[in-house]
Amino acid sequence: MNLRLSLQAAAVALALACPSAIQAVPVSIIPAPASVVEKSGSFSLSPSTTIGYGKGLEEYAAYLKDIIGTSTGLDLKTVSGKGKIMLLVDSTKITQPEGYSLDVTPGSVTVTGADKGGLFYGIQTLLQLFPAQIYSDKPVKGIDWSALCVSIKDAPERPWRGMMLDVARYFHDKDYVKHYIDMMAMYKLNKLQFHLIDDSGWRLEIKKYPRLTEVGAYAGPEHNKLGGYYTQDDIKEIIEYGRLRNVEIIPEIELPAHILSAIVAYPWLSCTGLQHELPRQHFISRDLLCVGKDSSIEFLRDVLDETVALFPSKYINIGGDEAVYSRWEECSDCQARMKEAGLTKASELQGWLTNVIASMMAEKGRTVIGWEEIITRGKVDTPVVALIWHNVADSTFAVPDGHKAILTPATHMYLDFPESSTPGEIKAAAWMPPISVEKCYSMPVNDYSPESTVLGVQGCLWSDQFIHGTVLQELPQINENRSENYVDYLTFPRLLAVAEVAWGKESKRNYDDFKARLSKHYARLDSKGAVYRMPEPEIESMTENSDGSVSFTISNPLPGSEIRYTTDGSYPTAHSPLYTGAPVKVASKSDFHASTVADGKRVSLPIYFAPDYSAYAEYGRLATEWGPMQVQPKPATWSIDVTGKISGNGDYVVSFIPLKGNATLRLGNMKLMKRNECSASVDADKPVTTEPVQYEFSVSDFEAGTPFTLQIQQWGEGSNDSHGLVFVRKKD
Repeated sequence: MNLRLSLQAAAVALALACPSAIQAVPVSIIPAPASVVEKSGSFSLSPSTTIGYGKGLEEYAAYLKDIIGTSTGLDLKTVSGKGKIMLLVDSTKITQPEGYSLDVTPGSVTVTGADKGGLFYGIQTLLQLFPAQIYSDKPVKGIDWSALCVSIKDAPERPWRGMMLDVARYFHDKDYVKHYIDMMAMYKLNKLQFHLIDDSGWRLEIKKYPRLTEVGAYAGPEHNKLGGYYTQDDIKEIIEYGRLRNVEIIPEIELPAHILSAIVAYPWLSCTGLQHELPRQHFISRDLLCVGKDSSIEFLRDVLDETVALFPSKYINIGGDEAVYSRWEECSDCQARMKEAGLTKASELQGWLTNVIASMMAEKGRTVIGWEEIITRGKVDTPVVALIWHNVADSTFAVPDGHKAILTPATHMYLDFPESSTPGEIKAAAWMPPISVEKCYSMPVNDYSPESTVLGVQGCLWSDQFIHGTVLQELPQINENRSENYVDYLTFPRLLAVAEVAWGKESKRNYDDFKARLSKHYARLDSKGAVYRMPEPEIESMTENSDGSVSFTISNPLPGSEIRYTTDGSYPTAHSPLYTGAPVKVASKSDFHASTVADGKRVSLPIYFAPDYSAYAEYGRLATEWGPMQVQPKPATWSIDVTGKISGNGDYVVSFIPLKGNATLRLGNMKLMKRNECSASVDADKPVTTEPVQYEFSVSDFEAGTPFTLQIQQWGEGSNDSHGLVFVRKKD
């Protein structure tokens, strides 16, 4: 056995056999502090430890006392004035906003913040110095509650370090929102964009318009309706919960698109006035808020008045993305508004509306935020903040008119995409490639200065996947919380990468160092009750032998877990052979799979080697394979999932490439289905024999996050002995 693995195994065995042997943990802080000096010795908690606090800081002492008491069983005394653990705010010593210093000696701990936010972050760093069980929700025995002695000075590089939580597509109750805030705060994220409004649900109580939640918050039949909302008292509770944890709650009132939930409640808000139903399945409604009617503007004013009165944040998010303007083009009221405002295109009405709202909010001391479309759909005179969600470089759109930007590109920061393309990965968005922890961590962002256009970084967690079907919807009859676990699974551990990208300088990032620190945080996520995606084993070496076989050595990314492996191409289970450190030899690398196993039951996805399709690069991306099991004896519909392969409007080619077999595969008419609607169709009758067969079609109604399926008639002539590949390519 490898010596390093032997020592690790021995240490784990000793810790399990003798819990009291667990000592102060190494310094593995996320996000990485600006300066850490490790010293000799450690500080230990005991019944006589006191928590002292400066003027006005009693609630922070109570917060720390509660966390320590819950996990250790120690009932520490809090005192106004000097204590063994001292909590202070001193803006003369710590000058950077949200900055802090932390000094740990064998006899005392001093946490000093530049402000209350900085003090809170110093407390979070202190907690990361104790064993992971410090976060447990019940007392844990046999732990040496010690923290290594250090001197840390730290401050964030950027003022905006955020996450967006989508509770509109699928409702999550306030307890889960608090859990999400807790996890953000643990890793020093300070802005929660609360996506409260979308086509699928209106989640914010507005007292002047009660039908917004009475009708707009629930979808489906009465006996099986889906949804929910937050009362204004719920919102106040969430805001207060975030305040102590330095998390600013920013409401998002989506408009002019993604507002079908309001139109369902009050049909007069739309251009047509037609009655709709709230959707249970995800789609983007073409119905917009009718900006030609004064009554619609008055509705917005009323809603925003109540929202501003409720939320103390200086920011109000108005969404603004993915509007299709056909309704405005057909609406006499909207056309009249365009003429009145001297506009030539319906899209410019969105800029007009953004100006109206930005002016309203400026009068109330608020700044408007929205997706990048709010600065690309007509000129906006009042400075706003744009969430850049396509590409990092698009932040330049904000420069000419003095706007600000926040980087949240789908390429790196959309956590509703899976981490990998391994078969068996959790159901997730597929209109972009997977985003691994490493890719998330690699997002470029310039260093910050007060003159910077870019305020910071934000991750996004959309929940439209819940309403693509019933797989992820909770069953309230048995108090099932699968949707919450699913959100956690997609969020963690990638939130930790978002946090480090947002907190520090890009020039100081080091992924190998981050990965080493991350390995120590899975136990902390366990103690916090976060359901995270378990990491796969890591390949340390892969050797091609002279006989054509391949030998692997692998390492464990999750301390305290096991590695189980197979050599026959099957996925490992908790009962597969245990990896002991010796090289494993297989005939082909695709025969080897290895998974991380924790607690004898939680099994990660395996190490996976995707087949090499580089020889077919000209045909685009693989959609599926076919073999005799897929070939029918008479004409039948073959459904091929091409979600993600259809990546936007444009022209596409689908190629059917035969590999082997004695039968001719006959292909007939083909349809591209967007959900249950036909988006394109091709009438054809094509035999697949020895050469590729292609179908061409165009897409003009693409919607991000929407499933696409090819439905094609197929059958085998004479037999089903046919094998091949199907690729999809978007033309340049």
